[in-house]
Amino acid sequence: MSEVRQILKSVRSVVVKLGTQLLNDKDRKLDSAYLNNIASQVAVLRERGLRMTVVSSGAVGCGIRELNLPKRPTDLAKLQATAAVGQRKLMDAWANAFEPHRLPVAQLLLTREDIDHRTRFLNVRNTIAAIHELGGIPIINENDTISTDEIIKITFGDNDLLAAAVASALRADLLVLLTVVDGVLDREQNAVRTIQNLDDARILLRSEKSALGKGGMSSKLEAARVMTDCGESLVVANGRMDNVLVRIIEGDEVGTLFVPVHRKRSSRSRWIGAARPVGTIIVDDGAATALREKNRSLLPAGILKVSGEFDRGDVIAISTKEGNRIGRGLSNYPSRVVDKIRGKKTAEVRGMLAEEAYDEVVHRDNLVIE
Repeated sequence: MSEVRQILKSVRSVVVKLGTQLLNDKDRKLDSAYLNNIASQVAVLRERGLRMTVVSSGAVGCGIRELNLPKRPTDLAKLQATAAVGQRKLMDAWANAFEPHRLPVAQLLLTREDIDHRTRFLNVRNTIAAIHELGGIPIINENDTISTDEIIKITFGDNDLLAAAVASALRADLLVLLTVVDGVLDREQNAVRTIQNLDDARILLRSEKSALGKGGMSSKLEAARVMTDCGESLVVANGRMDNVLVRIIEGDEVGTLFVPVHRKRSSRSRWIGAARPVGTIIVDDGAATALREKNRSLLPAGILKVSGEFDRGDVIAISTKEGNRIGRGLSNYPSRVVDKIRGKKTAEVRGMLAEEAYDEVVHRDNLVIE
């Protein structure tokens, strides 16, 4: 049995993400026939016992057409209003697509804060699980109607990172990112079937001849990092390929499979890996080695610098002095205290903070190495 088949044969929960470009026809209108095709494939896989969740872009594009606008608005309020109009149109299209299969659809609109805040992160997971139990298909999109910087900067990367965060919350076995290319392409424009090391994919990203840098592939690599670090798989594939979802699940050599690099992580570790760091702690070489190779906690003595403002319990990034990310974790101290005790030995910290002292700035149980 091939490596791909071995990995995919045990899949029981799938998140499928479709981007705006894929959902439109040649006239840049929402392609209802294509949505019907995807709904049919999702229905087939659901009949096989898989839990299927859909992450769908396209609200702003639908709103532009519904309002007969000449182009995408640049004013934030108008852009949000356009998304509000378009989201209804998008959900109507998905509801119509699933109606022949007697599958109700449920709309969930999320913002980055829903991922960054742990309680809301868990609520997202519980709500989606309940929708599955009730026999529905969750259709998820970013809440462009209330987002601010996200709608302008596309922080979620056309929903790639949103999909990864949702898949992480659900502990989904597989995230499928459907796009308009055949997967991760090498320099000869052939799809790479499996990737076990993200550094290999990043090399392609820097190649001018590779298609990896087009269509938001950098955000797909970040989504791959979230999934493979969780111990789960990700596939990037051409969404217009015939019966693509079913073929992926059946183990056909379709698209590019990112292979998990860790054992399956706990729910807490998944959230830490998906949430945005509030600040950054820069460590010396000794601390970097202890964290990466010895599974140690981060102590004050190894900290060189603190960047950004954060509170106790916030997710922070940990980097080397060269700027290379080591991982992220939950800080036991606010930034002002970390800056005060950085470089200090444990006994000194205890003398400074007395009963408020923790031996670790980030405990290894609250640390995710990237």
